[in-house]
Amino acid sequence: MSIGPLDDETVEKYREAGEVLQTVLDEAAEMVEPGVKHLEVAEYAESRIEELADGCAFPVNISVDEEASHATPARDDETEFGEDMVCLDVGVHVDGYIADAARTIDFTGTPDLVEAAEEALDVAVDAIGPGVDTGTVGAEIEDVIRGYGYTPVLNLSGHGVAQYDAHTGPSIPNRGVDRGAELQVGDVVAVEPFATDGRGKVSEGSTEEIYGLEREQSVRNRQARQALEQITEEYRTLPFAARWLDVPRAKMALRRLKQQDVVHGYPVLKEEEGRLVSQAEHTVIVTEDGCEVTT
Repeated sequence: MSIGPLDDETVEKYREAGEVLQTVLDEAAEMVEPGVKHLEVAEYAESRIEELADGCAFPVNISVDEEASHATPARDDETEFGEDMVCLDVGVHVDGYIADAARTIDFTGTPDLVEAAEEALDVAVDAIGPGVDTGTVGAEIEDVIRGYGYTPVLNLSGHGVAQYDAHTGPSIPNRGVDRGAELQVGDVVAVEPFATDGRGKVSEGSTEEIYGLEREQSVRNRQARQALEQITEEYRTLPFAARWLDVPRAKMALRRLKQQDVVHGYPVLKEEEGRLVSQAEHTVIVTEDGCEVTT
């Protein structure tokens, strides 16, 4: 049965992406232990996605402690997990149709911070349905997180997903707002509460390992041209990792493409140093009687 403007084939692709994501996220989470390298987990998860689906919707994000988003290992990264709070954020696509989900694994002894994000996600999913204002969903998220004595990350939000678009409307805030967007049957949204013991606002760090295509144009430098060819052929408009590029001097090629506004970067988003951030996320399809969780 079709869901609003989504035909049966499209719905099945969203579901298939979600099933793969659940499998890979379970397997990746089992690997996260002190002493294991971030890169080992990321490369394992990404290779499994390539094996089971059409590709990654974005690089595997491995955010630690005060990091909230856009953290992924660099090529030959030797960083190991310690007594950290680890957020895994994974994306899968089938013919461009995306599933996006996240889970937090705690080695800091702060399980209630993880529980705050997880319960907020459960309550948000229960609140979703046609005609519901996204500001109302945000208020539910905020109430749960503050009830645990923590703060939602106010300048991060959930978002819609569409074919080959990992971040589109409508926005799902992590706090109550007076006027959001009205959810419609057939909307596909990633709901992702973030909870923190910090101030509740993230800022851009100096690290940048994830990029996205801004526009296509001719470039003169050979390495930059080779990188652009790979980006447009393999990733299209989806985010990609610098370590995925199979060209000589990939970092320099990316710098040239960024200078010409051909690609843009996604700096790591961070809370205050010494603080912790937890995240929980599902992708859902809005249906006539509520929503269907695909992840």
